[in-house]
Amino acid sequence: MDFAHSFALIAPELLLTTAGLALLLVGAWGGDKSARLVAISAAAALFGAGFMLVPGLHFGVDGPATLAFGRLIKVDSFALFAKALIYLAAIGALMVAPAFFNSAAAGTERGMRAEYPVLVLFAAVGMSIMVSANDFMTLYLGLELNSLSAYVLAAILRRDTRSGEAGLKYFVLGALASGILLYGMSLLYGFTGGTAFTAVHAGLTGEMGIGALFGVIFVLSGLAFKISAVPFHMWTPDVYEGAPTPVTAFFATAPKVAAVALTARVVFEVFGAQVDAWQQIVMFTALASIIFGALGAIGQENLKRLLAYSSINNVGFILLGLAVANETGVSAMLVYLFIYVAMSLGSFVALLMLRGEDGALFETFADIRGLSVTRPAIAWALLLFMFSLAGIPPLLGFYGKFVVFQATVEAGLVAFGAIAIAASVIGAFYYIKFVKVMFFDAPAGVVTGKSGAAHWVLLGLTAAIVSPLGYLLTPSLTDLADKAAASLFLAV
Repeated sequence: MDFAHSFALIAPELLLTTAGLALLLVGAWGGDKSARLVAISAAAALFGAGFMLVPGLHFGVDGPATLAFGRLIKVDSFALFAKALIYLAAIGALMVAPAFFNSAAAGTERGMRAEYPVLVLFAAVGMSIMVSANDFMTLYLGLELNSLSAYVLAAILRRDTRSGEAGLKYFVLGALASGILLYGMSLLYGFTGGTAFTAVHAGLTGEMGIGALFGVIFVLSGLAFKISAVPFHMWTPDVYEGAPTPVTAFFATAPKVAAVALTARVVFEVFGAQVDAWQQIVMFTALASIIFGALGAIGQENLKRLLAYSSINNVGFILLGLAVANETGVSAMLVYLFIYVAMSLGSFVALLMLRGEDGALFETFADIRGLSVTRPAIAWALLLFMFSLAGIPPLLGFYGKFVVFQATVEAGLVAFGAIAIAASVIGAFYYIKFVKVMFFDAPAGVVTGKSGAAHWVLLGLTAAIVSPLGYLLTPSLTDLADKAAASLFLAV
């Protein structure tokens, strides 16, 4: 085993781990007064780790040279694409956090805690391990490192009832999902004789027994919880509503990318010899998520709960590309994933800007009545994000749905795609409700507080990406997604 080569492949993870441990000590010695320094340093570490990915993303990385630590880790183009999205989303979550925790929205716990950026760093390390896993043991290690950090993040406002409830629900249901996943892994180990992805893949080649099939089902069920896909979506609205809004923005983006990438790697590299077995499961989950996500959002008045159902709906479209079961489908899925991260991050940044003079946040439809009169810039940005999430041209969200539907039709799944297109029309109802309330209702006049520079920068950047200007990114984005998808199908 060439340790020098292995350590070179995981240099971004080493940087983030070292930064996390060092900043943990800084936070312990300096207390919450050092929170700003810790947050800036954590964002710099994430940027540095992302910068290390650039050469591999540009030139493409695949083959035996991507394997590390005795084939436990695989750092190919697919993993690099996912890591880049994870680090960008984590930086966004760090940028918007100080203004929230220093405002009245944090209740009696004014001031950002120094452990918040440290937990984000460790969650990012866990997600990096997840997307590079080449063995079920590595997979579970990364999954739990991310999950343990996420449970604490959800309940970081210790005196806030909603935050504590969100953390407890996430922990209990997350532990149940981890148990299901572990049981599935144990079944696969028992019926194939290994935990390495290649060993399990070889064991599943040919006719699959009923025990191994149950192993596949349990593993996919555990992963479905992590991406909040139907029917394992129950936790999402409650956790999204109860967690602090910067944490919700983080949950809706980075962990979603990691879980989707991990699911794609498992179904193709582990269950690739049994496409018929898992494709039907993914197709059902995709359609159910699209339909239930759209229907569940219709009656919501809380904006965070509505965006939670929107994320479930969008997971369905992402899984649509996965169900195609070829390189074109995976490439379309990755393109949609990038656009989804931009739309979700921008939407939650806009929600963080809905504040009063005292800094208190507003998060219901009643609060944003007539927002176009009182805060027109935020209202127009929200209009962009909602129309983009609905897939209305010429916004970039339309392109994301288009490439996924195109891959579906080209694969011969016309009926499947038609049902998804019809169901997507339902989702347009609650997205258009934003526009009706903001532009046609009498002003509520409660959103009068000012927002910081970080919020405006992120809002402007994400709005530019989802606007027609975002189409300028599509050639490079498609090229990166094609390289990432090709590496996933390359046997090593």
